[in-house]
Amino acid sequence: MTLPIIAYGDPVLKKKASEVDKNQSGIRELIENMFETMYKAEGVGLAAPQVGQSLRIFVVDATPFKKDDEKLDGFKKVFINPEIIESTGKEILFNEGCLSFPNIREDIWRKPEVFIRYYDEDFNLHEEKYDGIAARILQHEYDHIEGIVFIDRISPLKRRIIKGKLNSIAKGLVDVNYRMKFPARKQKSYS
Repeated sequence: MTLPIIAYGDPVLKKKASEVDKNQSGIRELIENMFETMYKAEGVGLAAPQVGQSLRIFVVDATPFKKDDEKLDGFKKVFINPEIIESTGKEILFNEGCLSFPNIREDIWRKPEVFIRYYDEDFNLHEEKYDGIAARILQHEYDHIEGIVFIDRISPLKRRIIKGKLNSIAKGLVDVNYRMKFPARKQKSYS
């Protein structure tokens, strides 16, 4: 089922998410719905807070970037209770967007390599290193479960410049081709 994506302005996006218990019910269904929602919105990553669930889960499918990095062909994963152990290297600037901030893209500095520990959808523990675009996607989604949104990583001046766009998103005055839930219009979700 496609879920509405939570728009900028909703408090769930700024809250540190809760750990997922291995025996928690509904997790597999949530993961399936998150993938479906992400694909419908043409995203490459989606965190549970972005669909209104304050849980430490995110999904990624970086396959659209395979032309830039062949290692990303089929890079589809579920990250439950992830922990970035280390991020290394000289920070690199890259233009990012976010499904919760439609029509806004900003240059964000991030480390090029991450070492991450996480559970997959079967609750098997993994410790892996990623670099390049994969590392960037993981850091972006990890920020979501920490209550950090990508505009928190831009300068105060840039935030002031885009303030009007942010207000429009919070009010639901934005054109998107996927379902969203806007904090100023809690009574409905819009397609």
